[in-house]
Amino acid sequence: MKKATVNKKRIDYSAYLFILPVCIFFITFVLVPMIRGLELSLFSFSKRNPVFVGFKQYADLLFSSNGATIHEPFMKSLVNTVIITAVAVPIVVLVSIFVAVTIYNKHATVRSFFRGVFYIPAISSVVSVTVVWAWIYHPQYGILNYLFSSAGIISKNVDWLGNPNTALYAIITILITTSLGQPIILYVAALGNVPKELLEAAEIDGATKWQVFRKITWPLIMPTTLYIVVVTTINSFQCFALIQLLTAGGPNYGTSTIMYLVYEAAIKNGDHGIASAMGIILAIVIGIISILQFKFLSTDND
Repeated sequence: MKKATVNKKRIDYSAYLFILPVCIFFITFVLVPMIRGLELSLFSFSKRNPVFVGFKQYADLLFSSNGATIHEPFMKSLVNTVIITAVAVPIVVLVSIFVAVTIYNKHATVRSFFRGVFYIPAISSVVSVTVVWAWIYHPQYGILNYLFSSAGIISKNVDWLGNPNTALYAIITILITTSLGQPIILYVAALGNVPKELLEAAEIDGATKWQVFRKITWPLIMPTTLYIVVVTTINSFQCFALIQLLTAGGPNYGTSTIMYLVYEAAIKNGDHGIASAMGIILAIVIGIISILQFKFLSTDND
């Protein structure tokens, strides 16, 4: 009996050793920076020496009653971030599942080709992708203006990235195209795990393709959908590189996101306190939305 007890303890300790590297990484690069960020958010760095201000900077960001100059840019950036997420996430999910279902029953070569084509933007350098899209959107010789003019959709060239009515949606379009690769691959893999017996039985019973997808395929790939929705939402909320390289938050904060505002406050203005406060607010918003997504999309719910 003693020997059995010793072996059990030995197994428990070995399990802790296996998760130790991940725990060290999490504590060092996630937990400690979060605590440090929370600490910095309580200090003002507008002057050379940091001054403790408590939660005043959170009030400056969220409320305009105290005349804070950061309130309006932050609220504009927050609204832009929500719009980007609300538009990009559903489109990414719908387009990726449509493409995955379309190519799933094709020949393996065709399936691999399309997976590779859609995955190329995901693995390409952000700089190279933005250079291509900057040429597409160019107001004078961009291909988008040329195509729309040839089709009679527009009568004169449009400054897609400089027009307040089009700039944000131009950014969203790029974000969508660069976010489709991984979801398509995951959905193709998930479709391969759907039992063919269920699909064949439904077809024998006279179910249409749409009924088979809605009643059998979709519920079975819901865990994959949950993962894609959560990851795409987090990536959308953290949209930064496209903004920095293409619009720098303009025109008039029309494309600014919270992440870009954090960069602007911390790197350009050197105000690490207000930047940390914005980062904490962003983390809280992402956390709340992720919890809601798990609650309503998880298949483990009773």
